[in-house]
Amino acid sequence: MNNKKTNFFAWFFHETRRIIYIMLDEFRLVFRDSGLVVVFLGATALYPLLYSSIYRNETVREMPIAVVDQSNTSRSRDLVQRIDATPDLSVAYRLNNLEEAKDPFHRQKIHGVIFIPKEYSEKINRNEQATVSIYSDMSSFLYYRAMMLGANFAILQVGKDIKTERLNASGITGQSAELTAAPFDHEGNILYNEGMGFASFLLPALLILMIHQTLFFGITMIAGTAREEQRIHEDFSVHHRGRFFQTLVGKSWCYFGLYMVVTAYILLLIPRLFQLPHIGNPMDIMRFMIPFLFSVIFFSMTISVFIRNRETGLVVFLFFSVILLFMSGFSWPQSNIHWFWRTFGTLFPATFGIQGYIKINSMGADLNHVQFEYVALWIQAAVYFITTMVVYRMAENKNPAEKRIQLGE
Repeated sequence: MNNKKTNFFAWFFHETRRIIYIMLDEFRLVFRDSGLVVVFLGATALYPLLYSSIYRNETVREMPIAVVDQSNTSRSRDLVQRIDATPDLSVAYRLNNLEEAKDPFHRQKIHGVIFIPKEYSEKINRNEQATVSIYSDMSSFLYYRAMMLGANFAILQVGKDIKTERLNASGITGQSAELTAAPFDHEGNILYNEGMGFASFLLPALLILMIHQTLFFGITMIAGTAREEQRIHEDFSVHHRGRFFQTLVGKSWCYFGLYMVVTAYILLLIPRLFQLPHIGNPMDIMRFMIPFLFSVIFFSMTISVFIRNRETGLVVFLFFSVILLFMSGFSWPQSNIHWFWRTFGTLFPATFGIQGYIKINSMGADLNHVQFEYVALWIQAAVYFITTMVVYRMAENKNPAEKRIQLGE
């Protein structure tokens, strides 16, 4: 009995040492290759800073617009002043007709036009409904948002004053007139993105995608480089043929250890530096990222067997980046995405990673609230671990000149 225990511990110690050796050897491989250092450390350090800096001004303020005031009365001038006083809009041009607005609009000196017709004041004085036309630059939704928010706020305020004025003329004055003009008030509560900022909406998803894509590119880059150089990594030269489990575990521990540090920097430090949403529990975020990282690692290792050269991974990286961003469902409701693309999106860890991270980080959910995404990532990690074992064995069964190179060694 003691001999069995001794043999078991000896075997366990030997295999653990083998895994640690493979892990350390993979670290040496990563840090000897300047290209891998740029991908794993340089890109993950600089990209979040770059994107966060670019989108730091999250909203459009004082957007220049033109006003065509053909009424030119005290009422129309009051409306123009109120529009100009909003934080969203700034009246940069006061023009005589819409034709004059074309040139500054095409030159992007203005991003919207408000047209007040000649009969504006006359209709109001006759207790008729007047019309104000709003022309918005739709080349960016931020321009449209600023135009609609600023113009509608000013128009609603002017409309309330006109209604109160008409009530006063009919004999209803004071608080009674105010309550009649505005029988109820509303309180708007914007959840998760109070400032309605573009960066707060976009960057949480981009941060997860950066982790997914740089890790994928780095792992496939290792495999492509091995094939180009026709070299055999040292770990197979000291281990028996077919030791797939130890190889996969050793390699995955290397990538996982490296990217746990990268993930903490990207998901915990960057949002706090740039005042992005970060109301989630940091421990829940890091616990959620464990299956995400393993699923990305084994997914990438599965694909890496089919990568023929160093640059192929970059082509796949660029091709799928935007596709993965849209399939994640953060910018467009998944209920409105065709079932085929929803199903296709479940093949990629980024889909569940983005959904889960946004719920935890931006909405304050805990792991119980993202149980579906959490379990799905563990399932992906297990499935892609098995597929990696299968493709590694397939690669080994090829001709001796290629079998080890196919493993990305």
